[in-house]
Amino acid sequence: MQNKFQKIFSGATLVAAGIFLSRIAGLIRERTFAHYFGNSDAGDAFKAALKIPNFLQNLFGEGVLSASFIPVYAGLLGKKEEDAASTVAGVVFSLLALLSSVLVVIGVIATPLLIDLIAPGFHGEKRELTIKLVQIFFPGTGLLVMSAWCLGILNSHHKFFLSYAAPVIWNVAIITALVFYGANLTQNDLAIKVAWGLVVGSALQFLIQLPTTLRLLKKLKLSFNTKNSEVKIIAKNFFPVVLARGVVQVSAYVDNILASLLPTGAVSALAYAQTIYLLPVSLFGMAVSASELPVMSSATGSADQVAAYLRQRLDKGLKRIAFFIVPSVVGFLFLGDIIVAALFQSGAFQKESTNYVWGVLAGSTVGLLASTLGRLYSSTFYSLKDTRTPLRFAFIRVLLTTVLGVLCAFYVPAIFNLPEYYGTAGLTASAGVSGWVEFYLLRRKLNEKLGNTGLKVKYLIKLWAIALTALLIGLTVKHFIPEDFHPILKAGLILTPYGVFYLVVAKKFSDK
Repeated sequence: MQNKFQKIFSGATLVAAGIFLSRIAGLIRERTFAHYFGNSDAGDAFKAALKIPNFLQNLFGEGVLSASFIPVYAGLLGKKEEDAASTVAGVVFSLLALLSSVLVVIGVIATPLLIDLIAPGFHGEKRELTIKLVQIFFPGTGLLVMSAWCLGILNSHHKFFLSYAAPVIWNVAIITALVFYGANLTQNDLAIKVAWGLVVGSALQFLIQLPTTLRLLKKLKLSFNTKNSEVKIIAKNFFPVVLARGVVQVSAYVDNILASLLPTGAVSALAYAQTIYLLPVSLFGMAVSASELPVMSSATGSADQVAAYLRQRLDKGLKRIAFFIVPSVVGFLFLGDIIVAALFQSGAFQKESTNYVWGVLAGSTVGLLASTLGRLYSSTFYSLKDTRTPLRFAFIRVLLTTVLGVLCAFYVPAIFNLPEYYGTAGLTASAGVSGWVEFYLLRRKLNEKLGNTGLKVKYLIKLWAIALTALLIGLTVKHFIPEDFHPILKAGLILTPYGVFYLVVAKKFSDK
C-alpha cells in the first residue's frame, strides 16, 4: 500500500509539473493577448467565440473520458488483458472521432444561431466577428477532443507528464500568431489570424501525443463494435458524465450571457480572471484528482477494505489540495491587484483594467476551495463507477448559480448604487456559493457510502492562520514599494516572501 502511495504521489507531481508548464504558457498567452486586445470589442468577441467550441471539448474531452474510459481501460491493464484494452481503445477512438466530426460540421453551419444564445448583447460588427471566429475554432476543437483520448491512454499507463504538458505547444502557436501579426493588423483582423493559429496549435497538441499513445497500445484496432461488454460499461457511464459536464457548461454559458449584457470589457475581464483562478484549480485540484483516479479504480478486496482504502486516499488528497489552495485564496483576495498587474498590465491593458479584473478575481475566491476539493470527491465517485450522483448535484449547482448570478450581476449593484461592472464580480461570487453547496452534497453522499471523510477543522485553522500571517508580511513589503514600480518586479518582491513564509511555516506546523 505504501509503494502504491509513493507511486501515485509521483504521478501527482508529474501531472502538476505538466499542468504548471501549460498554465505558465497560458499566462504568457493571456498577457500577450491582453497587450494587443485589452478589454476591447475584439477581445470580447474572441473570448465569447471560444465558449461555443469549448462546449464540445468539455462535453467529450478530458473530464468525460477520465470518468468513463480510464476506470475500464485501466482495469483491463491491471488484469493484464492488454489485447482487450487495445480493442476498447480502438472502439472509443472510432466512436469519438465520428461523433466529434459530426458535431463540428453541425456547429460550423449552426454558428449564427448559437451566437444569439451565448452573446445576445453582441450586435453589428462585433457579432459578425464572433461568428467568423467560432466557425474557425470548431475544427481545432474537434482535434482537442481526440487529444483527450490520447490523455486517457497515457494516464492509464501512468505517463502523466506528456499529456498535461502537451497544451504548451497549443499556447505557443497562439502566442506566435499574436506576436507575428500583432503590430501590423487591426484588432479584428488580428483576431482572425490568431484563431487560425489556435487551429494549428490544436493539431500539434494531438500529434505530439499520438506516437507515444500508439506505442503503448502496440496494436490499435479501429472498430465500431458497440456490443463489446467493456464498451457498454463505458457508454453507460459516458452519458451521465456528458450530462453532468453539459449542465456545468450551461452554467459557464449563463455567466457569459450575463456578462455580454454588462458594459464592454465584462466578457474579457471574466476570461482574464478565470485564467488566474483556474491555475491553482488545475495545479492542485486536477493534479491530485487525475493521478488518484486510476489507483482508486484499481482498489480490490471486500467492500469494507475498498471503503477504507478510498477513505485513506481521499483524506490524504484533500489535505494536499487544501495546503496549496488556502494561500491561493488569501493571495487572490488581498494581493490580486499585484498578481493581475504582473500578468496582464501592458499595452492596452492598464491600471483601470487591472482593478476591474482584480474585483472579478476576488469574487472567484468565494468558491475556490470548494471547487478543488469537490473535484477529488467527484473522482472518488467515478472510481466507484457512480457517475449519476455527481450529475444530480451538478444540476443543483447550475440552477443555483443561474438564480444567484442574475441577482448578483444586475440587482445587487443597483440596490447598493454600485457601478454596473461590479456585476461581473457578482457572477464569480455567486458561482462560488453554488460550488460550496455542491461540495457539501458530494461529501455528505460519499460519507454515506464510505464512512466519515473530510478535512479536520484544526488542520484548516492552522492553514488559514499561517496564510494570514504571511499576508501581513506581503502587505508590509508592499507598503514600502513605490506605486509606479514595474509590475513584475513588484510582484516578485511581494509574493516571494509571502509564499516562502507560508510554505516553510505550514510545512513545519500544519501536521502537528
